[in-house]
Amino acid sequence: MYELIQVGANSYYVQSPAKIGIIKVNDRDVCLVDSGSDKDAGRKVRQILDANSWRLTAIYNTHSNADHIGGNKYLQSQTGCKIYAPGIECAFTNHPILEPSFLYGGFPPKDLKHKFLMAQESGAEYLTPDVLPKGMSIIDLPGHFFNMAGFKDMDNVVYLADCLSSKETLEKYQIGFIYDVASYLDTLEMVKTLKATIFIPAHAEATSDIAPLAQLNIDKINEIADKILEVCIKPIIFERVLQQLFNDYGLTMNFDQYVLVGSTVRSYLSWLKDTGRMRVAFENGQLLWETIK
Repeated sequence: MYELIQVGANSYYVQSPAKIGIIKVNDRDVCLVDSGSDKDAGRKVRQILDANSWRLTAIYNTHSNADHIGGNKYLQSQTGCKIYAPGIECAFTNHPILEPSFLYGGFPPKDLKHKFLMAQESGAEYLTPDVLPKGMSIIDLPGHFFNMAGFKDMDNVVYLADCLSSKETLEKYQIGFIYDVASYLDTLEMVKTLKATIFIPAHAEATSDIAPLAQLNIDKINEIADKILEVCIKPIIFERVLQQLFNDYGLTMNFDQYVLVGSTVRSYLSWLKDTGRMRVAFENGQLLWETIK
């Protein structure tokens, strides 16, 4: 773990729970794509930088989930590097309490204020094309989170953040976190058409052909959607929908899974309603979901 792997003349990634990209800007200066899950991840990245006599100039965050920005504060305090994040992700990066608050839908209990869901604050600025090194470009990857972005570098290496999961992850967790299902599907269809020397997904193996894995993720979304439509054949409250999905997929309920899977299921329900496959009714002080037959 935390092994440095070279994939191009100027391109590297650090093998870690959420892969970290390292891109050489010149003989001495480098930038990062994300920073890992916490201070310890940041410290290990710093050791890699020092071992190669590299100077960190910037961190480009793909999105603001804690496992991608957790090393920001440590690395910024140690190196003075700039941090950039796209769109709304910049606000979440500067104010990490927004993530557990958003997931919970209110003021989060202490159970949700931990490093997996709430990173330490760091000083981020808005990501724009003009702050990127020459030869590096932004790839919009909305869906998993608000304004998630990936990057293509000067070696034609593409860093894909969390826009897809490995087969093993899909089989283990079944319902992966998604904020906007429609945008996520559009992103996956776009990713299927991309060409690169190598693709670096944050939570899957590096590959030169990303299309099969993108299709596998599309198929999983459609499977979950069909399952939800089946559960909602008769009018049902949200908590019963969630209970049925946890039981059918053999998932273990805890506070983290309740908010992560729960938020995702709400996103599926919104998408299914907006696409005319579900409707809602309000009866006896309850919101009921029902599949349109």
